[in-house]
Amino acid sequence: MIDRRRLLAAAGATAASVSLPVSAALAAGGPWDLLVIGGGTAGMPAALATAGAGGRVLIVDKAPRLGGTLWFSGGQMSAAGTRLQRELGIEDSPEAHLADIQRLSRDTADPEIAGLAVRHAATTIDWLLDRGLRLMDGHPVTGTGHEPYLTRRVYGPSDRGPAIFRILERALNDVSGAVRTLTSTAAVELIQDGRGRVRGVVCESAQEGRLDVHARAVLIASGGHNANPELFEALTGVPLYRAAWVGQNTGGGLQLGRAAGGMVRGGEHYLCDFGSIPANLDWPANEFARSVHHPQRRQPWELIVNVEGERFVREDEPSVDLRERALLEQPYQRYWLLFDHAVLTRAPTLIHSAPPARGAWTTDRLLQTFAGNHPAFRSAATLEALAVACGMPPDRLAATVQEYNAAQAGGHDRLGRQHLPLALGEPPFYAILHQGSSLLSWAGLAVDSELRVIRSDGSPIDGLYAAGEVLGKGQLSGQCFAGGMMVTPALTFGRLVGQRIMAST
Repeated sequence: MIDRRRLLAAAGATAASVSLPVSAALAAGGPWDLLVIGGGTAGMPAALATAGAGGRVLIVDKAPRLGGTLWFSGGQMSAAGTRLQRELGIEDSPEAHLADIQRLSRDTADPEIAGLAVRHAATTIDWLLDRGLRLMDGHPVTGTGHEPYLTRRVYGPSDRGPAIFRILERALNDVSGAVRTLTSTAAVELIQDGRGRVRGVVCESAQEGRLDVHARAVLIASGGHNANPELFEALTGVPLYRAAWVGQNTGGGLQLGRAAGGMVRGGEHYLCDFGSIPANLDWPANEFARSVHHPQRRQPWELIVNVEGERFVREDEPSVDLRERALLEQPYQRYWLLFDHAVLTRAPTLIHSAPPARGAWTTDRLLQTFAGNHPAFRSAATLEALAVACGMPPDRLAATVQEYNAAQAGGHDRLGRQHLPLALGEPPFYAILHQGSSLLSWAGLAVDSELRVIRSDGSPIDGLYAAGEVLGKGQLSGQCFAGGMMVTPALTFGRLVGQRIMAST
């Protein structure tokens, strides 16, 4: 889980209260125009939009304060047709944005939901910039970390997710009379009438016990399922290899929506990143460190071999997407980064500390880690001994290295690798384990174009909406890591729900 000190620092970053707390008696006295389950990236904008149109809102959040994943998120957003793009002479459109998402995802994104997000994204970005959001230098960019867009449409706040929270917080304080909050309170059941329409929520807290809260509409904006290993694997078919950011993301919103008759989809689009170094071999594991062997930042000197001791991807493959998809097909989405003493002493810096510590490792620190007992770092005097230490077949690993060395000498590699600096043969030999994973929730509640939760037959559940990570990345951008397609749709869909609820009165 995320470092507790970072959590406490984030929670204390601003002293202003968000809206007004409400007593259980007042909460139960409804009905409210909108009851929001989860006061994060989608829930706060929904409350703002509803209050701005004259409605009364109650936010229920099981965390002690609002903000959700904004406290820990990089805050990466994307939008086409923004005012900033026009000022910079960048030609873009929502249609081009959607086409780019479908290119990246290989047509696996839901065109209706993704299309709805990109059509309204520019308004969201402009709204934030109008209220003082500051971006990193050079932004917008085509992307960071994963396969880029064809156009510069990714926006990164200089202070990451907390910067977005502070803007939403100030706006909520301006409408505090219309928005009330119940924090440290869980939504445990939806209240439905005889026709299945959602009429409210049963809430529960240690201080107030159980209470029924009635509302004209309910928005599930409670985050994803990436802190629930059992649910994550059940919905994606893949173990939760990496420990999640936020402990509240246990899938409670998904369970509420399902119990009301809602459908879940998108888990089949799971994709892992290209891996980082795990703290241990059990899962879910924290991230221990990161290596820099990707050609976008540093040409690789090492070999990449799977747990069977075989290469499975060109180490200097320029496409992040192709590397990620290649890893997805490997056992346990794991690989070893293999090198010898010559590479250790001659190659550029390989290991960096994981956030929030950051910083490049010295050779001495790397050698000390190999000499210790960390399970992801293995070294040996021979390739055979290294294979045994890593659990790989020795003969297969030896054949892999022999083939690579021949390719290096001849200048032609079977996988097409172009950067062939050194053969591997100078002992001792080293290997560092990497684990592919995802911190995102891929499965989510299915919704229609009005963001109403739908049943398996496509019919909407009246009075029930969903927005944010509870929709899942698989719906919003399919099987890819399309930049900004989690934070921006959450902000945008929250605003749309609030607007539509009040427009229907």
